[in-house]
Amino acid sequence: MSVSLRTAGARMGLALALLLSAVLAAQAQAPAKGSRAHLAAATRQVDEAFIRANARSTRDWPSYGLDYAETRHSRLDQINATNVKDLGLVWSYNLESTRGVEATPLVVDGVMYVSASWSIVHAIDVRTGKRLWTYDPKVPRADGYKGCCDVVNRGVALYEGKVYVASYDGRLIALDAATGKKVWEKDTIINRKHSYTITGAPRVFKGNVVIGNGGAEYGVRGYVTAYDAKTGAQKWRWFTVPGDPSKPFEDASMERAAKTWDPAGKWWEAGGGGTAWDTMAYDPELNLMYVGTGNGSPWARSKRSPAGGDNLYLASIVALNPDTGQYVWHYQETPGDNWDFTSTQPMILADLSIDGKPRKVILHAPKNGFFFVIDRTNGQFISAKNFVDVNWAKGYDANGRPIETEIARVADRPREIIPSPYGARNWHSMSFNPSTGLAYMPVQSVPVSLLDNKDWKFNAVRPGEPHSNMGWNLATFANVEPPTSKPFGRLVAWDPIKQQAAWTVEQVSPWNGGTLTTAGNLVFQGTADGRFIAYNASTGDKLWEAPTGTGVIAAPSTYEVDGKQYVSIAVGWGGVYGIAARATERKGPGTVYTFALGGKAQPPAFVAYQLGKLVEGVKYDPKHVPEGTSLYVSNCVFCHGVPGVDRGGNIPNLGYMDAQVIANLDKFVFKGPATARGMPDFTGKLNKDEVEKIKAFIQGTADAIRPK
Repeated sequence: MSVSLRTAGARMGLALALLLSAVLAAQAQAPAKGSRAHLAAATRQVDEAFIRANARSTRDWPSYGLDYAETRHSRLDQINATNVKDLGLVWSYNLESTRGVEATPLVVDGVMYVSASWSIVHAIDVRTGKRLWTYDPKVPRADGYKGCCDVVNRGVALYEGKVYVASYDGRLIALDAATGKKVWEKDTIINRKHSYTITGAPRVFKGNVVIGNGGAEYGVRGYVTAYDAKTGAQKWRWFTVPGDPSKPFEDASMERAAKTWDPAGKWWEAGGGGTAWDTMAYDPELNLMYVGTGNGSPWARSKRSPAGGDNLYLASIVALNPDTGQYVWHYQETPGDNWDFTSTQPMILADLSIDGKPRKVILHAPKNGFFFVIDRTNGQFISAKNFVDVNWAKGYDANGRPIETEIARVADRPREIIPSPYGARNWHSMSFNPSTGLAYMPVQSVPVSLLDNKDWKFNAVRPGEPHSNMGWNLATFANVEPPTSKPFGRLVAWDPIKQQAAWTVEQVSPWNGGTLTTAGNLVFQGTADGRFIAYNASTGDKLWEAPTGTGVIAAPSTYEVDGKQYVSIAVGWGGVYGIAARATERKGPGTVYTFALGGKAQPPAFVAYQLGKLVEGVKYDPKHVPEGTSLYVSNCVFCHGVPGVDRGGNIPNLGYMDAQVIANLDKFVFKGPATARGMPDFTGKLNKDEVEKIKAFIQGTADAIRPK
């Protein structure tokens, strides 16, 4: 018996020795962390099976919204409500950008991929915080004016060893994830005579890289396109609105949509809009992908569709077959959009028990101020409730149509529609925690009054109509009369079943960052006033914060590396609001901050804004101020703000520029030095007499508001 035991023990020892030897041999053969071989091995495994499996553990952050449902809910709980106070900086990384940073960092096995302004991609070693490679798609800086809302990029996609980025000027680019070298590139723009741009993050569904575009303000027709992830070959394209009805429609969905538009408005000349510039999600079990569509082009329905109509598929959630791009169903959240009420804000797929029955739903809080719960199997409306004060609709009826108020479509006088075109929500991501049952969303008000331009013509320059000389086609005047409501920013925890807020945090300013929620009962968010904050997910109590040196607009991600949980946030103030306004006295380059428990690293030095004094002494003719006002609005206002009234965002306010700059404004406006940083060249758009009138408005406004 003892012999047998000794024999068995010897065999077990030999087996353990062999196993240990095999493990050591495998470790010896494994590529060094952060090496090109490691990057290749780590990213090659990212496919649909990996993303679905990771959703059960969330150790990595392999796609924009973490998982296909875009929940932004991490199951990691090493960092939790009891110890988050011990969170500290591990490293910071300079993105070397001065414009808006809107990307969520992707991380797989300690390798981070994040994009900055001008669509520049960075690969970073999380273990060291050091750069692995960068890729610059060389977006022409002269194209900066072609986008409404800053030269931003919301992030990249990872799939089978490649990184996919969509450049601001409309190219889809596949990079080798190990080296950053370009593998293939496709021009996604159907007509380069129009000002299409891309700011959204691509998604990969069923081996296809899917991307939309922006540009509805400029007069374009929206669409989404799928490209083969390996080769870049176009697989399908679905247009969001119908084209010229004198030509064959692309499919039955376009033929049906055309019946909801009035051809008397020749909507196809101004494109119709509907650009799908941000949100997408995917349900593998239903084999459906979902896309949110944008606003009408022009904004005023009376001009693009004079007889009215719902104008499908504007401001809608649309379900498509991810293999073919074929339309399956839609739900239109804002029929006959008249107010830039896009439905492109991030959506979340969730499984909820509603009235005692399990439902597969979409949670969506778009610009129009209502929180929607929609059945994602068929597009059936379940419920909608306003999460901010609204005055364009009283609510939604049982069929899911808004009950519009009397002032909603008033066009002959200025009226303040609430929410404004900035939206009660914008692109800033929300998150959903199944444990608390709450969705966490940045909410805001940026007041604007609107007036239809009855004399609007497509691509006609109308002084006083915002940025009409830059290609904008709104058919709408803004702030002819000042709005009376107050701006605000909030973090709202929303119960989608009860359709009410569970808790609310008031913030310093509008335009706060997206959210992340975790199994540690936490919600993370960056703020416009330059803080990164952790809240208790159940109560909204603030548990921790760290300074970021500049305003935050992007959403954070969290992941595990070598058994340790990290939280990262990419910081860089900007976007359509942040171009001209800000809520902090500090500024800095785009930066990635990475935190972990016990982190002791020092943050980079923060720099104070140098606002300067109100410009004075520039000679001008007071008679030129009224015309200069209209010229300023149609060329300058959304980038530079109101002189001396706004303080500037990531672009300076001209009311605080040196007097010599304003006195010699023509030298900056015509082929000036700032064109290398994205300022438009106004050669052929303005003449010297018009520049003199703009100078009069700048100096005249500064003189008018100067304390006496």
